[in-house]
Amino acid sequence: MPGRPATPLPELSTGLAQAVIRLDSRASTRSYRAIVDRLPHADEAELSAGLLPLVPALEQVAFGNGKLLATLVAGLIEQGADPLPALAVLSERLATGLELAAQFGVLTDKLGGEVAAPTSPEDYQRLRERVVRAAPAAGLSLEEAGEITQAWFTVDDWIPSLLLPLQQKRARQALPGRDRLTAAAATMTPYAEDAAWLLGLLEVLDDEPLLVLHRPTGRAYDLTISGVSSTFQLHTLLAATLIGDESRGLLPGEPPEAAWVAAATDGELMPADGIRGQFYLADAAGETIYNEGRPADIPLLGDHRVIVLDPPPYDRTWTVGRTYPLMTPEVVLNRVLPPGEAAEWARRVAPAA
Repeated sequence: MPGRPATPLPELSTGLAQAVIRLDSRASTRSYRAIVDRLPHADEAELSAGLLPLVPALEQVAFGNGKLLATLVAGLIEQGADPLPALAVLSERLATGLELAAQFGVLTDKLGGEVAAPTSPEDYQRLRERVVRAAPAAGLSLEEAGEITQAWFTVDDWIPSLLLPLQQKRARQALPGRDRLTAAAATMTPYAEDAAWLLGLLEVLDDEPLLVLHRPTGRAYDLTISGVSSTFQLHTLLAATLIGDESRGLLPGEPPEAAWVAAATDGELMPADGIRGQFYLADAAGETIYNEGRPADIPLLGDHRVIVLDPPPYDRTWTVGRTYPLMTPEVVLNRVLPPGEAAEWARRVAPAA
């Protein structure tokens, strides 16, 4: 006798969204478990269709009650759902949550004593009573104080819903409200554990022109980079792209080991023997470009970010090839500049220290 047909994700997600909106915790838990059970059997089309009914619920749910939905959305995207339909809502809700949470300092002095996240209804009631007493002294309405407190204790639960999609180039390029979200994430970086990871993704450059000048040979290269999260990663990828056949205008030297390049792209993050630097990097003004920074930190000279490569003055090694395991970097060599053009760029940069 044939078994009962499996309920498809869109139907399960619709049930979850409705239960969340009406604050039915029992039905929410039941629907959530059914969705988790269905995920391993769903293809990308079903996963994407299953995401759509959750978007209105993401928009309406109280921030403090949204962890279930935000976590599920991250899971659907990780499995293969198209993130684009959810980006606008996630960006707006998360920016608002981060902005509210950043105001918690206004309340802390008035609440009296240490403030811990509530873990039970009794804890929540005690915290609410403290917020009720503190709000007038902080110059806030009770509603404002409640929203700020709720965001402070729950905003970290929402951040992973964007950490996954923003490792996709098309999601980064389609993200609305990027400047507002970046400012909000920067403000909360000292306080919310995942805010720094979000900020790093928001500052990733895509389709960004890069001019690289190799001072010892006078050669220069026009490149385009996307999805590179750190200068450590860029350092390895520049060596992989530019060291090679000198008859084609590439640089002399030993190319980076395959394990280093894999760690910087889509392989194991930590090669057994670490990664070795092959250049000293400076900007056009002669200032050191630190590996701990990001490509977005490299100053512009005209309409190009400029990197000057010199021999490394000492051995430098690091252990991790890339910051975001699911983000695919692109470093494209567009052209080797002819000698006259390379010399002109060399005249525009600061001399070697």
